[in-house]
Amino acid sequence: MSLFKPNRRQDTLLTAHASSIIKDAQRELKDPARRLLGKRILSLGGLALLSGCDLSNDKSVNTMLRKMSYFNDDMQALLFDPKRMAPTYPESMITRPFPFNAFYDIDEVPEVDAGSYRLQVSGLAQGKRVWTLDELRALPQEDQITRHICIEGWSAIGHWGGVRFSDFLKRAGADTTAKYVSLHCADNYWTSIDMPTALHAQTLLTLTYDGQVLPPKYGFPMKLRMPTKLGYKNPKHIVAISVTNTFPGGYWENQGYNWFGGS
Repeated sequence: MSLFKPNRRQDTLLTAHASSIIKDAQRELKDPARRLLGKRILSLGGLALLSGCDLSNDKSVNTMLRKMSYFNDDMQALLFDPKRMAPTYPESMITRPFPFNAFYDIDEVPEVDAGSYRLQVSGLAQGKRVWTLDELRALPQEDQITRHICIEGWSAIGHWGGVRFSDFLKRAGADTTAKYVSLHCADNYWTSIDMPTALHAQTLLTLTYDGQVLPPKYGFPMKLRMPTKLGYKNPKHIVAISVTNTFPGGYWENQGYNWFGGS
């Protein structure tokens, strides 16, 4: 049973670029991840009723979850408007203190040495491949006060400052017609995003928080801040960026989380 059937006008909004990204995501969602997600969804009840499917074995569960994951990524890509801005807020609404959140405890936050730090750029990029913090801080900076939305059900408003990511990618000679940007972190976290999100005006390679050098607990030396994405898509402690046409996946995405992760 189809949950959604786009009309002709909606079909025209699905560009070849977005369709190609979705197909890659479909191929790469692993069976163990689907089984994990399936158990979580089934525990809420009603999936069989909604789908009209017999979910009596792993194969049928995986088939249904695959369809649901494709549907979610498809709809999120359809709804994403690269020209639409996320809400911004006055300083009076900043959440203090801004919560710490990671897949580890706060006493396990990685210590990155500012003097020896180097940001590596690889893949489909023809410009500068190694960046120091001083070089990044010398680039034009801007600020935003936006809301971080966590998949766990909470949100917080923070004040971030840094380099517009689209500007950085252009300075690094990135091929902005590529499909993906992959980000790897000092804490062994990694994720990837679609190029339209990477080029969004509010996607910020952040170097400061609330006017001060970005604290370690919030991602020193840098965090990619995307108010159009859920929190798990906003990586901290970034040490390497790769531009690619090969679907990269991600830490949580490979465990069953939706890849697009926003709208």
